[in-house]
Amino acid sequence: MIPEFEKLTEEETELLLKTPILVSILIAGADNEIDKSEIKKAVSISKEKKKRARASLLDFYNEVAEHFEDKLLIMIHSFPPEAQNRNPIIIDELERLNDILPKLDRQFAIEFYESVKEIAKKIAEASGGVLGYMAVGYEESKLLELKMIDNPSK
Repeated sequence: MIPEFEKLTEEETELLLKTPILVSILIAGADNEIDKSEIKKAVSISKEKKKRARASLLDFYNEVAEHFEDKLLIMIHSFPPEAQNRNPIIIDELERLNDILPKLDRQFAIEFYESVKEIAKKIAEASGGVLGYMAVGYEESKLLELKMIDNPSK
């Protein structure tokens, strides 16, 4: 159990643990198609975060990274295939974080928020630009800031 999650319900904990997957699907599928490079990037990020996350998030990412690719693929298939139908569902899920993050230690909540924004940015960069590097498509750019999640530092 992640110590910061002790005050949370099982449902709240589950949402926090699936947030990196939800963000990955939201951003990767913003242009209506989740391609292999975006899935590969999401899996790579989960492995990277397991090793290089902020110290306070290491336990969290150790848990998130376990069977990440399987969870990601299952979740992708559980949503509608079209972005116009899928994105509102994911956005509603992510908005629920606004009730959960204030229950967490403030510093942990801030670092969690910043970390999922980093994931969004890296996923968005995975399938655009020259040879796929450092470019974000229009649809991804509209979602990239994760404005549906309130910044806990404010």
